[in-house]
Amino acid sequence: MKKALITGITGQDGSYLAEFLLSKGYVVHGLIRRSSTFNTDRIEHIYVDPHDPEARLFLHYGDLNDGGQLSNLIYNIQPDEVYHLGAQSHVRVSFDMPEFTGDITGLGTTRLLEAVRRSGIKTRFYQASSSEMFGDAPAPQDENTPFRPRSPYAVAKVYAYWMVRNYKEGYGMFAANGILFNHESPRRGETFVTRKITRALARIKLGLQDKLYLGNLEAKRDWGYAPDYVEAMWLMLQQDEPDDFVIGTGESHSVKEFLGEAFSYAGLDWREYVEIDQRYFRPLETEFLLSNPAKARKRLGWSPRINFKDLVKIMVDYDMEFLGISPV
Repeated sequence: MKKALITGITGQDGSYLAEFLLSKGYVVHGLIRRSSTFNTDRIEHIYVDPHDPEARLFLHYGDLNDGGQLSNLIYNIQPDEVYHLGAQSHVRVSFDMPEFTGDITGLGTTRLLEAVRRSGIKTRFYQASSSEMFGDAPAPQDENTPFRPRSPYAVAKVYAYWMVRNYKEGYGMFAANGILFNHESPRRGETFVTRKITRALARIKLGLQDKLYLGNLEAKRDWGYAPDYVEAMWLMLQQDEPDDFVIGTGESHSVKEFLGEAFSYAGLDWREYVEIDQRYFRPLETEFLLSNPAKARKRLGWSPRINFKDLVKIMVDYDMEFLGISPV
């Protein structure tokens, strides 16, 4: 029975990946940060008391700034696969906390790679790289597009990307970068723009909110469905040789298009409710991201199942149901 370690297991991608790996028969170990309140909502439905002999999901306290604990976990668990998803992952927040972002998102990756190297185990390592690394590079972006990062988050991810490449080439480690374009779901954090929109829409329908404040509506992103993308992560670690892959839909839509699709689906005009707030603009904007996922389609046999319109509907329906409103 294969063992996997997931950092960021309580996040959107980590929770979907844990479900996926459990369905494949894995024993799954997850890294969680100590908190005075429960922060495991996204995995509550798959959690089993570790005293249960049938349990295959185990959680361990630790942090990406604690290299000693990371080394202990790698040595004691001896995972067959490591999925490194943990990070300070909010782009706008990274401008407010650039040092913290660099420490966790950048150096945290090095600490984990070094823990694997020092353990001497033969594990396969997946790094969650990001389309934000491309910044203002011309679209469409693929595995050969030069990185031109435009945020502290993106810079930290570029550093982590090259550390993974160095550990692969320097130490013979099976290490792969998944350069994932935006991927959303009902489990997306409430401060990310897509979820912010669908959550506010449901509250507006119920009369709990009058206005939705947003920043740059013209930014265009390649938006996919998170459960589709975690399968691509797994596929990368099943290959004979490690390699890096761009994962996306090959379509790009603006924030304004997402707004229009969501509000019209609910029978509303977004222009009556949305106001622009300068505080949500970034010091540097990334205007246009569009993937060319041809390599992943050919080599991994991967393609997205959920299109843009269906993604928006899934998210709107969830937030409606969460507030007790019948889905549209």
